[in-house]
Amino acid sequence: MSETITRQDADATVVSDAPVDVRWAPTEPARKPRRLWLKIGVPAAAVVAAATVCSLVLIAPGTTAAGVPVGGQTSGAAAESISSRLADIEVTLGEGGPTVSAADLGATVDASALADAAFAGSPMWNVTAWFAEYGTPDVSLDADRAANALRAALPDAYTDPTPAAVTFQDGAYAVTPAVDGTGVSLDAVRGALQSALSTGAGTATVDPTPEAVASVVTTAAAETSASSLNDMIAEAGFYVGDDRAVPVTADTLASWVDVAADETGTFSFTVDAAAIQTAVDTLPDQVNQDPVDANVLSNEAGTVLATLVEGQDGRALGDTSNVARDFADQLAAGDASYDLAADVTARSTVSTVRLAEVDLGEQRLYLKENGKVVDTWLISSGRDGAVTYQGHYSIGWRTPLQDMKGTSRDTGSKYTQPDVPWVMYFNGNQAFHGAYWHDNFGNQMSAGCVNMPPALAKKLYDWMPDGGDVWIHA
Repeated sequence: MSETITRQDADATVVSDAPVDVRWAPTEPARKPRRLWLKIGVPAAAVVAAATVCSLVLIAPGTTAAGVPVGGQTSGAAAESISSRLADIEVTLGEGGPTVSAADLGATVDASALADAAFAGSPMWNVTAWFAEYGTPDVSLDADRAANALRAALPDAYTDPTPAAVTFQDGAYAVTPAVDGTGVSLDAVRGALQSALSTGAGTATVDPTPEAVASVVTTAAAETSASSLNDMIAEAGFYVGDDRAVPVTADTLASWVDVAADETGTFSFTVDAAAIQTAVDTLPDQVNQDPVDANVLSNEAGTVLATLVEGQDGRALGDTSNVARDFADQLAAGDASYDLAADVTARSTVSTVRLAEVDLGEQRLYLKENGKVVDTWLISSGRDGAVTYQGHYSIGWRTPLQDMKGTSRDTGSKYTQPDVPWVMYFNGNQAFHGAYWHDNFGNQMSAGCVNMPPALAKKLYDWMPDGGDVWIHA
């Protein structure tokens, strides 16, 4: 049994025997998703990022530095604003007087430091630090530029100061003191500019009454320089060791050295090396010398008592090719002692020991040098009961003339002997001296001293140094 299925519209459908045209239709593209968040979010993020960056590099709104609004600016721009603001301030010299600009005066301020301080204290991101004020300006002036600008604007207010000077006269350096001039006070101008900058004012008025204007070259600086030069005069010379072999006179030193002050008021020395070379050329004749022995008097203990001949070291001058130039450099630095290169042969010293020996038995004085008799004569020593004491002594106090007073040991009587010549004490109140009141030499006559003719006493007085050895024996 078969079953037939019929469509509901089968009766209405006409079946055609014509061929059917079958084609593939293109697939409709899928709908793209909508990304509105990119169109809105990216620009918004950029704005936020830019705002963040700005908040990190800009100064907070409402901020002032040295009285200049710098809010919303970088530190660099803020520094420019501060400098420009200062440069534009006008200074009026008295009511209705002439004006000069801060720029004309060479006015400056450390704008970078002020701007950096404002940014450090009030960056834009820190909303709690907005509308802050920073920095007290410290305005500086270019002194020369300011003085020139003020002088041009108000010439009657100015007279030039006289600088201090150092001159050589009568063998020494002397100072001519500085004399003040007159002019508008730079401190007053600076203060007025500083006040105007802080308060935001575009002008400042300064009292133009002239005041004393000191010279850049001060009296104090001149005195210091003159003192240094005079110290140099005292030591100037060519030295071999500690010996100033060739002194340099004050006049010669002054002819070598020129002293002057520069624009800052500092004195300096300019030295003529060619002039020094003239002196250097004469050094061999003045420095070179043969050694000479020294001759001294000493006692038996070796103590030097006097110098008979000073003697000298031998010297042979070394190379002098650079002396003039080097000495010029030293003088410019304030050093007038030049150490010469020289070979030195030390002097020898000959020592002579002098002895005054009294032989009481012979009543004779012997003068000895290094143990050899060089002279001798009769004396009168202390008489019995008032003897001259034996022993080794040395010459102490001496005087060329004296009234002698005392008490005789043998008689107990007091005595006075006026005008005793050439007295040299060696043991308490016992002394060598001249005796004009007797000529009985060779016999004991005195109250304890050693008498001799006045002329011979003078000879002993001149021959024997203080501290010389004395030997009294029988």
